[in-house]
Amino acid sequence: MKSTLALTAVAALAAKASAACWSQKLGYPCCSSSSAEVWYTDNDGKWGVENNDWCGIPVEEPDTCWSESLGYPCCSSNTGVAYIDNDGEWGVENGGWCGIKGDRPNPRPNPNPNPIDEDPIPGEQYSHNGKNPFAGNEFYLNPYYLEEVDGAIAQMSDSSLIAKAEKMKTYSNAIWLDTIKNMQSWLETNLKGALAQQQSSGKNVLTVFVVYDLPGRDCHALASNGELLANDGDLARYKSEYIDVIEEKLTYYKSQPVVLIIEPDSLANLVTNLDSTPACRDSEKYYLDGHAYLIQKFGVLPHVAMYLDIGHAFWLGWDDNREKAAKVYSKVISSGSPGKVRGFTDNVANYTPWEDPTLSRGPDTEWNPCPDEKRYLEAMHKDFKAAGISSVYFVCDTSRNGHKTDRKHPGEWCNQTGVGIGARPQASPISSMEYLDAFYWIKPLGESDGTSDTTAVRYDGYCGHETAMKPAPEAGQWFQKHFEQGLKNANPPL
Repeated sequence: MKSTLALTAVAALAAKASAACWSQKLGYPCCSSSSAEVWYTDNDGKWGVENNDWCGIPVEEPDTCWSESLGYPCCSSNTGVAYIDNDGEWGVENGGWCGIKGDRPNPRPNPNPNPIDEDPIPGEQYSHNGKNPFAGNEFYLNPYYLEEVDGAIAQMSDSSLIAKAEKMKTYSNAIWLDTIKNMQSWLETNLKGALAQQQSSGKNVLTVFVVYDLPGRDCHALASNGELLANDGDLARYKSEYIDVIEEKLTYYKSQPVVLIIEPDSLANLVTNLDSTPACRDSEKYYLDGHAYLIQKFGVLPHVAMYLDIGHAFWLGWDDNREKAAKVYSKVISSGSPGKVRGFTDNVANYTPWEDPTLSRGPDTEWNPCPDEKRYLEAMHKDFKAAGISSVYFVCDTSRNGHKTDRKHPGEWCNQTGVGIGARPQASPISSMEYLDAFYWIKPLGESDGTSDTTAVRYDGYCGHETAMKPAPEAGQWFQKHFEQGLKNANPPL
């Protein structure tokens, strides 16, 4: 169960995990009858109440599990249907495909044959050839996010909200490789899934990953600090256990397009926070060395396009910050030669609107000449070109900037109230901005920015601000209330 209802009666369900006879291993008895009244339904199953306590309503399961003969486990819970083919109904658990128990369907025409191939073999080398990597490609759907949204839908009773959530499952978002372990679990699994989809559909399938595990990561924040510390030993681990492994897998899966969003917040911190934040000064060497290394590794792969993170309009939008940023990013890109960088990504995990005509350079914006992302990218394009950066293209994260949030200062970033889904993932969305490669959802709506628990080790004061939604779980964990508000405020509407 990924999140709990704000009711005392169901708060005890928060610690549950799927099991067979299924509720007993979760610490709850089975109900005495399979026809018991259903009081609550979540990803684990249907719950009843007997003797003033929760009980799991037993389900008669078939003796055989059809997907096991195909090399895939059966789903262990009431997983939502993510795909249907001639074999049966497929769900997603723990980032992998599983068969939903039940009778197998009668054979019927399959519009997308062989959606799952355990070991698809890569074909000929794919190359972006200097073109927009988002253009002309199908976007891969993140199976873990599909699972999260199914879990969210199980918490809802409003049919109109459920319909909006179902639409979310049709849009692509980025897959975050935010620890060595998660990279090992997620990278090849999803490259393989995208390749199988590509071979099945006959169309190129683009997968977007976020590379996010630098030593001393997020030096100016606490909520999203990483596993690796700013020291020589962890830099060596970053290179050998993280970057080298990613390179190995990308080199093998050479026949499909890949985009890498590189280390959000890192270089922007070097532009603005070296003097004010000791942790950033301690991390500078490792940020620069890590970027040089990964650009050298990934930047020579013809099917991979990289975008370096440039914060957002209310971080680097001021004239002096943009001038300094142009020098920092030019230096970083040069240090990675002969590797190439396609461009830059903005507004990752932030809320700044694409356009906000109500704002202009003045006291309300602290005299920022770039008070929205559109004006920010227009200015950055000119500044980066003037600094001699040859490839200046952008991907804007529009996952949570469709509705102007309630934040009182544009620098507030944690779980903002008033959130709304923004423009849908799309290549070349603005005809007058040929250097804007895409709108894309990089930060998945519904995953928390950070905990509001003031006693937590990773508590950041911004998550306690008046306009930060509370109570909030740890960064990356599912935040149901924030997700639902984002659906309601979507612009354009879902």
